[in-house]
Amino acid sequence: MTTETKASHRYEPEVVFPPGETLAERLEELGMTQVELAARTGLSAKHINQIVQGAAAVTPETALLLEHATRTPARVWNNLEIAYREYLTRAAESRRLTEDAPWLDELPIRQLVSRGWIKKCPTPVDQLREVCTFFGVADRTAWMTVWHKPTAYRTSKAFTSDPGAVAAWLRIGEIRAEEIECHPYDRGGLLRLLPQLREMTQERDPNAWFPALVSRCASVGVAVVAEPEIKGARINGAARWLTSTKALVQLSLRHKWSDIMWFTFFHEIGHVLEHSKKETFINDAGHHSGVEQEADAFASELLIGRQHEPELAMLRTLDDVRSFAVRIGVGPGIVVGRLQHDGRWPYNKGNELKQRLEFSGT
Repeated sequence: MTTETKASHRYEPEVVFPPGETLAERLEELGMTQVELAARTGLSAKHINQIVQGAAAVTPETALLLEHATRTPARVWNNLEIAYREYLTRAAESRRLTEDAPWLDELPIRQLVSRGWIKKCPTPVDQLREVCTFFGVADRTAWMTVWHKPTAYRTSKAFTSDPGAVAAWLRIGEIRAEEIECHPYDRGGLLRLLPQLREMTQERDPNAWFPALVSRCASVGVAVVAEPEIKGARINGAARWLTSTKALVQLSLRHKWSDIMWFTFFHEIGHVLEHSKKETFINDAGHHSGVEQEADAFASELLIGRQHEPELAMLRTLDDVRSFAVRIGVGPGIVVGRLQHDGRWPYNKGNELKQRLEFSGT
């Protein structure tokens, strides 16, 4: 899916002079000494000199006094002071960010640039500013707290995820979910909606059923986002709460097969329904904690319940699968995926009944 560049483009001068320099120029134009200005404003001569030297700030009260004495509007002095203080703050930030330059090597900068989420910058410091704005943090230390620690442990021996890629993918989902208007979360409504969502597994065109899926879930407080995987993330899906009344289910479409996508979707819905609002649940290929197993069981039971186990064992042909799928009301690819997962069918059997997903724009 394509997106417009999210980075802002703002002119930032290389050097900003303190308002005291402008004040000194104005005094020269008026033929007024600092001592005379002090007398006219009621400020001490020392204070006036500190302002001229840039050692003292121009407060809103001082700006008003300068307006009366110099006929230069207070807003001019206020704006000069704001610009100068911002310049000093950014200069300090640049010095701090310089120490974070190695952090860039931990992040998927090229992928974020190619997808339009950040712009390519000429210097490491500018690039770090882009990265901080994208992640919504002040620096690498804040990023470690907000993004790295909640995701870094979600790895397995078989599939080692890159925390930087995981964090970037999750952040994209968070930003895109902000654009989805949702009703407040309604657990009962979501439970009642599950049969309708299950029926959608029978539909063929994802460009038709996916918007409907997003709309129906939004009606009960769940934002659904399909975002292509960031290379190195190795994630099928994730679930978390953006606010106390808005959940996010994010799908990577990593394997492109509809049966995996639907299982992942209901797996994440299981987390939304049954697990803590304080955690981020990440579904990767090798993570098998207790809550992940519970979410797997939820998805498996919803799609093809335990009562159908004896019938599954009897399925031998594609026609058997088609008839069984119609009878229980799911897509035939869901049945094939289950048979393959359970080891009843080899992974090269029945794939013609499985749907390869292609979303417009992905």
